[in-house]
Amino acid sequence: MNEGRDSALGLYVSIPFCRSKCTYCNFASGVYPAAEHARYITRVIEDMTDARAWAEGMGAQLPRRVDTVYLGGGTPSLLAPELVAQLFGAIRAEFALDPEAEITVECAPGQLADATLDALAAAGVNRVSLGVQSFIDTEARASGRLHSRAAVLEDLRRLRAAGIANLNIDLIAGLAGQTPASWEESLAVLVETGVPHASVYMLEVDEDSRLGRELLAGGARYHAATVPTEEAITQMYMRAIEKLAEAGLAQYEISNFSRPDAHSLHNLRYWERRPYLGLGLDASSMLREALPAADSAARGSGRRESGYGLRTTTTDHLKAYLGGPQPVETAWLSPARQHEEAWFLGLRLNSGVEVKALEQEFGRKLVMQAMDAVERPAENGLLTFDGARVRLTPRGRLISNDVFQEFLGLEAEVPETRTKGRP
Repeated sequence: MNEGRDSALGLYVSIPFCRSKCTYCNFASGVYPAAEHARYITRVIEDMTDARAWAEGMGAQLPRRVDTVYLGGGTPSLLAPELVAQLFGAIRAEFALDPEAEITVECAPGQLADATLDALAAAGVNRVSLGVQSFIDTEARASGRLHSRAAVLEDLRRLRAAGIANLNIDLIAGLAGQTPASWEESLAVLVETGVPHASVYMLEVDEDSRLGRELLAGGARYHAATVPTEEAITQMYMRAIEKLAEAGLAQYEISNFSRPDAHSLHNLRYWERRPYLGLGLDASSMLREALPAADSAARGSGRRESGYGLRTTTTDHLKAYLGGPQPVETAWLSPARQHEEAWFLGLRLNSGVEVKALEQEFGRKLVMQAMDAVERPAENGLLTFDGARVRLTPRGRLISNDVFQEFLGLEAEVPETRTKGRP
């Protein structure tokens, strides 16, 4: 474990409130009464206050220093100014927030009141991610978005006027009604905005969204019949890589593009397996083991080796969460399991996986087993190895989940120990 890398914590706060539910959305978010906002922030702060004692009881490290904060959702920009101030006041009371910390808030275009923007700036927010998804108004409306292109451009102006210039725009390839020409127009407008970061996602089809269920059922609701084909979506994604690169937004992760020094530091934390604490609805955490290997009884398990990682996930039911502290799904991950994660998380980055670094963390035996697994996808043109790093090829990034399967089950291991606890 790299102690320097793990000396700071990332903080993620889930804000699940929306004005409307997008057809493609598969997150634990929804349309709830504004009266629930204050109760929710109070619950989040309760969990934040209890987090250190809970982590110590679990035998996990919880660094006090925080260098990234991310408010995701949902639509965090719906919070009233006083709730923004209350939340960030609690963060600063419980943690040592770096003066130069990256503090990101997700905002829905057209849903950022002047008073809330002022409160965000006063709280130290220095990065905003706008969920645009499409600059074509008809496409945005068909997917349940409430904004127009003009509203997006106006929000960008207001954010910059407030001193927040580190901006991201999300786009989705594969929305209902989207065509190659309309996608080209959305990409062109994104480039014209001059934002230093962009995220481009391919539409996910699964049972966790209304549109996904309709597509799987072969229905026509939510404009399902006008969703582009898988091949067309792939071509849109590849065009985005090309177009954004021409504009100086280089791909650094499967779905993320930026100018130099404008990477999302918080999201890099996930892919680099650095510790983070998740608070709120359906929030995940990843912490490192704190207790020595000999103290296995305090961990409530029979493990004989050290170097475990702790992953937790909170409930995704708002009513239950508001009712008070809830059981948390908790899993201790062995070094072998973390080694697997190091491959399929690290390979998401264009920089790839540094083999020597993994050998130092996990030992040569495990890593050499993984290198054997590299051979087949490399022969198929999905991976490359230059003697130092293993990387996905452009083709490999298109079917990355298939490549990641090669690194699962590399070595038999002790089953994960699952317990229940508070966040």
